Amino acid sequence: MDNHMRSAIMTFVQEVKQSEAYSNYSLQLKRMKERPELYGKVNEFRKKNFDIQNSESPENVMERLEDLEREYAWLREDALVEDFLQAELAFCRMMQEVDVLVVRELDFQ
Repeated sequence: MDNHMRSAIMTFVQEVKQSEAYSNYSLQLKRMKERPELYGKVNEFRKKNFDIQNSESPENVMERLEDLEREYAWLREDALVEDFLQAELAFCRMMQEVDVLVVRELDFQ
């Protein structure tokens, strides 16, 4: 990668860091990490969620996700956890929009 491209990427990264979605995610992550045991449980939930959504066997994905939600309902009742997961989701959606826009504008097929 040439220096011009690296510089453009770093400028973009700085803009992302200044976005509301990233700022909120960073704040919520910091708050979450202040409670390591709870953060560990959240990470268990996130890993299981990721594994289900990226499973090679897509059968019953919705049912499995609903089961996961029921299993971890107690965790989602904690406002700190819910705030973190919502901030993470908002940031992920923003980054997905970036990916879609880049691919579309580059006509990458």
